[in-house]
Amino acid sequence: MEDEKQWLPHLSSKFASEAHGNLLDAYAVSLEGWRRGLKLRWHVKDSEKFKEMKTWYVDKPGQLFSLSSEKKTHYFFRTRGDLIPNQAVEIGMDKEKTKHYLKKAGVPTPEGKRFSSEDTNETIISFANSLGYPIVIKPTDGSFGRGVVANITSSGELEYSLDYVRNELNYKDIIVEKFIDGSDYRIYVVDDRVVGAIIRIPPNIIGDGINTIKSLIELKNEERSLNPRLASCLIEINQELLEVIGRKGYTVDSILDKDEQLFLSTKSNISLGGDPIDVLDELPEHVKQTAINALKAVPGLVHGAVDLIYDSNNNTNNNSSIVIELNPTAQLGGILYPIKGKSRDVPAAIIDYYFPETKGDIENKGRTYFDFHDVLDPLISRQGFITTVTPSPVGKIYSKKYIVSGDVQDIGYHRGLRKQAFERYLHGFVSNLENGDIEVVVAGTDEEMVNDFRNALFEDPERSHVLEVQEEIYQEPIKVGFEIKADLKTQLEELKIILQELEVTELSLKKAELQNRKFEQSLSWRVSKPVRLAGALFKRFK
Repeated sequence: MEDEKQWLPHLSSKFASEAHGNLLDAYAVSLEGWRRGLKLRWHVKDSEKFKEMKTWYVDKPGQLFSLSSEKKTHYFFRTRGDLIPNQAVEIGMDKEKTKHYLKKAGVPTPEGKRFSSEDTNETIISFANSLGYPIVIKPTDGSFGRGVVANITSSGELEYSLDYVRNELNYKDIIVEKFIDGSDYRIYVVDDRVVGAIIRIPPNIIGDGINTIKSLIELKNEERSLNPRLASCLIEINQELLEVIGRKGYTVDSILDKDEQLFLSTKSNISLGGDPIDVLDELPEHVKQTAINALKAVPGLVHGAVDLIYDSNNNTNNNSSIVIELNPTAQLGGILYPIKGKSRDVPAAIIDYYFPETKGDIENKGRTYFDFHDVLDPLISRQGFITTVTPSPVGKIYSKKYIVSGDVQDIGYHRGLRKQAFERYLHGFVSNLENGDIEVVVAGTDEEMVNDFRNALFEDPERSHVLEVQEEIYQEPIKVGFEIKADLKTQLEELKIILQELEVTELSLKKAELQNRKFEQSLSWRVSKPVRLAGALFKRFK
């Protein structure tokens, strides 16, 4: 296991800053396809194709998209594509149905039973007593660890947990299973291949002999906020956490000894504060095969995540991995941004499966990206149901940075540079520097056009006076389009220009309407009316 994290350079935090939470997965997969030259469109749930797909929890744009080549189009909901049928999704969402298919295929699952809302707590407790403790209870249709209570060791503890899950959380239908001792793994499978695997460690802190538990949690949350996936999954000090540490004799004001590790929950879900650690390279082959078999057990489930428990200390049983559940619409963030180990390129594996003709090394794969928020704005404002992303430059990208000195900070001059960039099919930005200079970056696949842009810097003498231009090769990632990066003063100046242009346009329209009314009321217009009517009749019957 690596001591340090190694994230994919083409999915660095710079790109990930465009999307957080459940938008991160959709952005990562779409970005991979878009960089390969596929046409990328974002949709809202009202779009016709997505009415056919099982798309739960779609509460805002940014989760539904399509990718198209010249020959075909595929539709995606987050990480799940349209090659996964709705039946497979329904099975994956229902834990009891999942167990049925897994057992049928001979895939090991925990021993247990489903109980409906009609079953009493007494009936459930009686079954648990016969099954034997420890046990775990969980909702039949829950996700993100909601309503799961693990390692219940007595009937009294079970009675308390049932009241919490069925009454407070209102999960009436539950599953009671034998608690499996071991570590929690998430394994992502595409077709017949494991392409990513992490171990999920429950939320925890390590003492330093100085800070309180509360302070240690705050410090760890600061670290998590720097991780694109974990930034939206901070450790929350809630009643459940207080009860967990309370049973160990601690309060949030307690001070842990140096290097003492304290687990804050029995759940290892990343969304609840768990730590993702990459284990793909050291995961035994029999565990990987169990994950592959689990996915194949559900007809049509060609890719997705398998959550299983594996006890690596159990050397007497090579089949010691037990599948807990399947996830057809799995989050990839923990695999893409582990706190230890290597990031695994699951988005590339997914796009390889849907568009195998695009396989291969992408030249300058990490050089381009698009503004996620600008793309989604028309969907959020309901101005449309579909928005198309500007195509990514495909091929070798040439880029240069110019530092321009002189009287060059006029917003009109910057708008002119943007026009010059568009005319040359270039991308980049212009921004003001504090010393009065400007920085201009341009990039494209035509080296001649990139070099020729230097001439554009001198083509607006009315709104600029260029004294000197310094140029150098630019190696940073390029956002498609051309952005005028403005400070507040410049933004206000640009807004003023836009308002002036709108006023001119509105005034022109009013003048045209007034001129038209005057013309219609004129003597020549009234006198020529019979002639115009006769001409119209002649054209009609001609």
